[in-house]
Amino acid sequence: MWIYLLIGIITSLVLFVRRKYLFWERQRVPFIKPKFPFGNLLVNGKRVHTSQLTTYYYNELKGKKHPIGGVFFFTTPFAVVLDRELMRNVLIQDFQHFHDRGLYYNEKDDPISCHLFNIEGSYWTNLRKKLSPIFSSGKLKLMCPMVITIAERFQKCLSKSISQNQQEAEMKEWLNRFTVDVIGTCAFGIECNSLTNPEEEFRKMGVKMFHVANSRIIKFFFISLFKNLAKKVHIKSVPEDVSEFFFKVIRKTIAFREMNHVLRNDFINLSMQLMADGKLEGSDEDVGKITLNEVVAQSFVFFLAGYETSSTVMMFCLYELSLQEDIQRRARENVISAVARHGGLNYDALMDMGYLDQCVNETMRKYPPAGNLGRCVTKDYNIPNTNITLRKGLNVVIPVHGIHHDAEYYPDPERFDPERFSAEESTKRLPFTFMPFGEGPRNCIAARFGMLMAKVGVASMLMRFQFSKCSKTAVPLVISPKHASMSPEGGMWLKVKEIK
Repeated sequence: MWIYLLIGIITSLVLFVRRKYLFWERQRVPFIKPKFPFGNLLVNGKRVHTSQLTTYYYNELKGKKHPIGGVFFFTTPFAVVLDRELMRNVLIQDFQHFHDRGLYYNEKDDPISCHLFNIEGSYWTNLRKKLSPIFSSGKLKLMCPMVITIAERFQKCLSKSISQNQQEAEMKEWLNRFTVDVIGTCAFGIECNSLTNPEEEFRKMGVKMFHVANSRIIKFFFISLFKNLAKKVHIKSVPEDVSEFFFKVIRKTIAFREMNHVLRNDFINLSMQLMADGKLEGSDEDVGKITLNEVVAQSFVFFLAGYETSSTVMMFCLYELSLQEDIQRRARENVISAVARHGGLNYDALMDMGYLDQCVNETMRKYPPAGNLGRCVTKDYNIPNTNITLRKGLNVVIPVHGIHHDAEYYPDPERFDPERFSAEESTKRLPFTFMPFGEGPRNCIAARFGMLMAKVGVASMLMRFQFSKCSKTAVPLVISPKHASMSPEGGMWLKVKEIK
C-alpha cells in the first residue's frame, strides 16, 4: 500500500517537474536545458556569482538570434533579454508592462523592507516622486564638503596603517569603512568613526546584510518564489536585529534634532521636512508627506546601496590602477591639476576631473554595481515582431554584466581601458550597452551620490598614495559567490606607498 502511494507521489513529482521544464519549449523560445532540482542556477555544477551566472546565460543564448532566451531558477522560468531594442521597451518605452521588480516585501511584519528597491505599483510611483528632490544636484553639492572631510580623515588613517604594516593594505575593508562613515554622516548625521573603530555597529550591520550564508540563500529563494505564502507565515527578509537597530537610530536622531532644533544638509533633515510639510525647504512643489516607517526603510536601503556598491567601485578602480602604472599616473595628474585650478578638493574640482570620470566609468563597465536588472511582467506583453507573449507574473532579467563584457560592444572586454569613455568614444556608444545604475524610471535614485562618493574616495587616495601589486594581490581576481555584490575572494590586498 505505502509502496504504491510512494510510487504515485514520485511519479506525480516527475511529471510536474517535466511539465514545468517544458515551459520555454512550448513558447518556442531558445533555452538552456535545466537540471533538477536547481534548474540553471549552477554553471558546470558549481555556484558562481549572480553577475557571472547571467553572463553565462547571455553568452549561451545570444547566438540564437532571438530577442529573449529562457532559463529556470529551480522550476520557475525566467526570461533573459538579449536584444537591445527589447531592453529599451522593458526599461523605458513599455515600462507600464514591466513596472515592478517582483521582489518580496512585507509592509505589516517587516516595514523596513518597504523601500524603493522593493515596493511596487502606485506605492513606488508616489514615494519615488516624494524622494527624488532629496537627490538633486543642488542637494548633492551641499553634502559634498562632508564627504571630503571624511576622505581627509581616511587619508590620515590609511597613512598610519601602512606605516605599521609594510605598506600593505586590505583596501576592501578600508573602503567599506570609509563608505560607512560617509553614509553615517550624510544620511543619518551620525559620526560612525568606523575608520578608527572597525567594530562600529553600522559597519557590523553592513557586513551582516551582505554576507550571503547558505541559510539566507534558501530563505531568499523561498520568499522570491512563494511571496504570498511567505507573507501569510510572517517571514521577514531583514534580520530582526538589523531592523531594530535602524528603527532605533532613526527615532533617536529625529527626536534629538526636533528637541534641539538641529539643522544639517543630510538625508534625515530633508526627510524630516517631507514628514512635516510634504515639501522641501525653499521649494514650492508639494510632493506629499512621508511616514516614519518610510524614512527608516529608505534610510536603510540608502545605507545598503552605498555601503557595498560605492566601496566596490572604488576598490576595483584602485585595483585596476595598481596594475597599470601609466593610467594611474595620468589619473593622478588629472586630479591634482583640477584641485589646483579650483583651490582645493571641492565639488567644482570633482566635476572637472574628466579622466578620473573615464577611469570610474570603465571600472563600472568591467565591474557593474548592478550586474543584473530584474523586472516582473505586470501586464501581458507581446514582443514586437514575434508571436511571443510574456505573461503577467513572469520574471525578466537584463544581464548587465554580460552586456558590459560583450566583445561586439567592447573589444577585448577584459582589458581595462578608460579611453572607451573618452568624449569621442562616448558619442559612438550604442544605447543600452552601459547601464551600471540601471536605466529608465526605476534606475538608481542615488546614482549621482554614489558617483560623487566614489570620485571623492579615489581622488583623495590618488592625491596622497601610490598603489601597486603586493605578494597578496590576486591576478586575475576570483569573484566570491558568497556576496550580493561582486567581491574578490580573500579581499583586495594592495601595496600602498605614501607620496611625499
